[in-house]
Amino acid sequence: MIDEVFADAKDRMSKAVDAAKESFATVRTGRANPALLQSVQVDYYGTPTPLPQLASVQNQDARSLLITPYDKGAMKDIEQAIRDMPNLGANPSNDGSVIRVSLPELTEERRKEFVKIVKSKAEDARVAVRNLRRRAKDDLDALKSEVGEDEVARAEKELETVTKQHIEQIDDAMKRKEAELLEV
Repeated sequence: MIDEVFADAKDRMSKAVDAAKESFATVRTGRANPALLQSVQVDYYGTPTPLPQLASVQNQDARSLLITPYDKGAMKDIEQAIRDMPNLGANPSNDGSVIRVSLPELTEERRKEFVKIVKSKAEDARVAVRNLRRRAKDDLDALKSEVGEDEVARAEKELETVTKQHIEQIDDAMKRKEAELLEV
């Protein structure tokens, strides 16, 4: 029983770390990266649809992305969704078959804003991991009468160690992204 609670908490914490890393990838650095557009929702026939389901996104060079829609009728909607995306500052243009997104040069001030965004996302991820720890601790406390206090205390110490490891992974990913953002 304790092992099940512990395994579930560990799995969920790993997923929270992965989600944080994916979230960091959506923050723009100086280079164009298809991950920047992963979270773009396009209004496709009245339904919000993720951009990767409507088009392929590729690096054209260091400052531009090339988007090839599967349905040419969705080009205007894709362009509008990219234009409306906050924190990107890009102006897409289309030539009838593909959309080119040129990303402007990042200023020092803009880089610092992005660092703040990344730190905020990291804090959200740390809070999510701590909430998972609290939930697992509550589940362990509910098992005290069945398995004994010593076993629960041992499991709680192990849970603390795992929580600390996952928070360190989030911090490491945040530091890498911060260094990448401040690199000129």
